[in-house]
Amino acid sequence: MTTQTSRLTSRPPMPLLLLMALYTLFAIAAIIRAFTTQTVDMFSLGVIPVLIGLIWRASWASLVLKIYIGLETLGLSALGIVAIVAHYVSPETIENVRFMDLPISIPWVALMCVCLIAAQIWIALHPSTLAYLTPKAQTI
Repeated sequence: MTTQTSRLTSRPPMPLLLLMALYTLFAIAAIIRAFTTQTVDMFSLGVIPVLIGLIWRASWASLVLKIYIGLETLGLSALGIVAIVAHYVSPETIENVRFMDLPISIPWVALMCVCLIAAQIWIALHPSTLAYLTPKAQTI
């Protein structure tokens, strides 16, 4: 069996597989959102090239994954700063976030975002993910 064949048949590690499943859900939601709202943004559709790179085990997949997680972190940090400033300006306007007409407390949203980013960083930097995405030297 050649190294190329063994490389194609090896399965992704479980943490990366879970992240790929999450990114698949994000991509489906992004495509639906793009069609329903007729708007396209980097945070929604940016997950698609990352997912394609992970599925193909492209040489650039690890770099794009880390860049995407960095952009998510930057975006969520900016949203957090805006929420803090808005809370000081008028606290009654942002006491709860509404999702499907259910109120969700801001600290719970913040905790969920921090946990999601932390899990993605852990998976991206996990040795099994790095080993899976590192291109192997081909032998002749």
